Amino acid sequence: MTRAKPAPPSPRNPSQPETASPLTSLPVKTRLLLLVWILPLCALAGPATIKIDIDHPVAAVDPRIYGVFMEPIGFNRPELKFNTLYGPLYDPKSPLADEHGFRRDMIEAARELQLTQMRWPGGNFVAGYDWRDGIGPKDKRPKRMELAWGVVESNQVGTDEWVQLNQEIGTENVVCINMGTGTLDDARYWVQYCNAPVGTYWADKRAEYGHPEPYAIKYWGLGNEVDGSPWIMGYKNADDYVKFALEAAKVMRLSSPGTKLEFIANGPSNYKDNLDWVEWTWTVVKNLYGVADYISMHRYWDNTEDYHVFVGERAMDLDERIRIIEGQIQAVDAIRKKKPMYISVDEWAPPFRGGHLSTLALAQYFNAFLRHADSVKMANYTLLTSLLSRDPKTDATYRSPTFHAFKLFSTRCRGTSLVTAVNCDTFRTTDHYAHIPYLDVTSVYDEKAQQVIINVVNRHKDEAIATDILSVAGSFSGNATVSQIASDDITNKPYTYEARESYAPKTEQLPANGTTLHYAFPAHSFTQIVVSVDRK
Repeated sequence: MTRAKPAPPSPRNPSQPETASPLTSLPVKTRLLLLVWILPLCALAGPATIKIDIDHPVAAVDPRIYGVFMEPIGFNRPELKFNTLYGPLYDPKSPLADEHGFRRDMIEAARELQLTQMRWPGGNFVAGYDWRDGIGPKDKRPKRMELAWGVVESNQVGTDEWVQLNQEIGTENVVCINMGTGTLDDARYWVQYCNAPVGTYWADKRAEYGHPEPYAIKYWGLGNEVDGSPWIMGYKNADDYVKFALEAAKVMRLSSPGTKLEFIANGPSNYKDNLDWVEWTWTVVKNLYGVADYISMHRYWDNTEDYHVFVGERAMDLDERIRIIEGQIQAVDAIRKKKPMYISVDEWAPPFRGGHLSTLALAQYFNAFLRHADSVKMANYTLLTSLLSRDPKTDATYRSPTFHAFKLFSTRCRGTSLVTAVNCDTFRTTDHYAHIPYLDVTSVYDEKAQQVIINVVNRHKDEAIATDILSVAGSFSGNATVSQIASDDITNKPYTYEARESYAPKTEQLPANGTTLHYAFPAHSFTQIVVSVDRK
């Protein structure tokens, strides 16, 4: 629950006579309209209340929301020659490379975050990709024109290398097939190469190349952004997409005798100011419900110089889109009553090369996933190589506050998401977004440790918010551990290598005894509190 609170009136000296305000000469209706617009902009942040109830769960947090996406995105411009895969992640000539050519700094960072799954090889890249180009001896692999990004693809990282990378990190494979220029044969043969036992052509090829045991890859994406008519190769309308996806799922399942496959259907990515994306998603849900286990959703955090739009409206937009897809799934589920379909937000990211505001956006992404833990069961951050920041002068990598915020979620928020009641002031950006809470809050209960993890983003631009955190079903005990990422910067100035030693979250211990914990959350900050709860 939230409340919009106007600013308190300024004190007046009783000895001074009242003077007429310019507003008093205006009609009453006009004055009221002006107050509606002006007061939310100048209001001070009032006190807030957060209620935590360990007996009121949303759902178990699926660890697969802590996944990443990886794609070889190439740039070949006079001012920028760069590839997100070749060099930053795969570079056999680098002194940081392991025996397989992958950079140890990236692998160590991924392990530190306890990532659970990785989606590969695309992305727009996959819409023109022939997986057969990326198997066999590396010196025999063809170089191809890569049409999505306009570069040459060397195919030095293919199926076996992607699987090897996931093994080194400890993540599950999520393979996205080519549903742009690809065929049903391309799809079924790829599954056979990965999952079939030796004794047939493609499985024997896998064994010939050094991998006799099936990879047993469970998760397969049925295309990438096929709805993206302005940019994707092999665009299909929703009806044509579901026809192809149904047949692809059929032949892929038949090609994997020892591993039960789970499919991620192609949800919305091409958002316009109309209902096209809603109608696309509705068609996919209706036709692939009972076949696909997930429907994807791609949503990137659009940049803007308007602070309140960035920290507030963008978050509301994300939450709205998740709720719309949830509603579509629930409508079909109420009639069909088959196995559930969940949401996979398999491409998401705050603005790249950003700073503190991008970190607040990342925290709000995870808060959205936790708030919708009953429906969002998989998510993939774009990209693996974006988790570490990079010094443009030396190519050295470092851990920015964005990395640390990711880690606070991925290593701690692994239990049960809780319904979290928040009572705080609100602000507006438009008539539609007229009641945006200053506090964005989620909580997770770790039953084994008997601890609650409370995640709070204070969206207020200028003011700290004094907050009472109330435990409904138990008492706080011991010391609460507070981890905080705050900054004076509200312009999203990029992080720098030179300041890397200052980027670790600030931590403190607070005594926590009784049913109430008091804390003031700094302006434009992310705070995580871990505290024990003893049941009543």
